[in-house]
Amino acid sequence: MTDLTDEEALERAIQGDTDAFSILYERNVGRIYNYIFYRTGNVHEAEDLTARVFYRALSHMKTYRDEGLPLAAWLYRIAHNLVANWHRDNHRRQEVPLDDHLQLQARVEHLETALEINQDKETLLRLIRKLPEERQQLIILKFVEGLSNAEVGTIMGRSEGAIKSLYHRTLLSLRDYIDADVKKTGR
Repeated sequence: MTDLTDEEALERAIQGDTDAFSILYERNVGRIYNYIFYRTGNVHEAEDLTARVFYRALSHMKTYRDEGLPLAAWLYRIAHNLVANWHRDNHRRQEVPLDDHLQLQARVEHLETALEINQDKETLLRLIRKLPEERQQLIILKFVEGLSNAEVGTIMGRSEGAIKSLYHRTLLSLRDYIDADVKKTGR
């Protein structure tokens, strides 16, 4: 059954086939988890919210309407809404802690170099979290998920041109945040 295309698995899942839904889950859980993790900065919350995304998707699968968008776009929208609710319910923006997802992939010869790189990552993530939610979403979809402007536009419900414009404005804002942070910290 794993040889089904996404479209075939979706069609079967809509008809109540839980094995087909499992295939869709396996194909999408990693990217949805990553998206939520980068938005919350918390492994446990990301796991919980990811489970809630797929529970909600399964619960609403029979009423899913194919509007010509990939299933992933629907899942990202569910995830976006749950993360927005999570932020609202917590009344605070959390700093992204360094954990396994942000550790260096390769061994670094000098501990000082590793610490400096980790500090830079932590600083960048902290500055990204200062951006409005839709700009954070854009950064995650483009750089973490590696999606094209057209794919990001589909997920965010905007034209490719609007995404390019938002991307440009986002990078300018991020540059301003980085410049201000460098002036403040001296590094």
